[in-house]
Amino acid sequence: MPITDMPPRNNEGFLEDANQWTPEVGRQIAADDQIELSETHWEIIEFLRGFYKSHEMSPPSNRLFVKAVKEALGEEKGNSIYLMQLFPGTPAKTACRIAGLPRPTNCL
Repeated sequence: MPITDMPPRNNEGFLEDANQWTPEVGRQIAADDQIELSETHWEIIEFLRGFYKSHEMSPPSNRLFVKAVKEALGEEKGNSIYLMQLFPGTPAKTACRIAGLPRPTNCL
């Protein structure tokens, strides 16, 4: 069921204010992309939110996103195929959108 008080998003679906993100907002953004979030998705979302909190930015590219996940969560999860299966399209962009973070700067 869609949430009624969805925070404003830009034309690409990214939140205009990352501070307005909640897990319910993340679930709604994922549902808009036909993604049902599992524990595996949440692990990556929580990692991204921690990365953003520490660095005050989203991983700037898909390559650096994969590398950061690999360093934090290990080689099994830090590979592009695994992340693409969770977050179709451009994994960094899709995952950041669901996590309520700004669009990665170098993602198409």
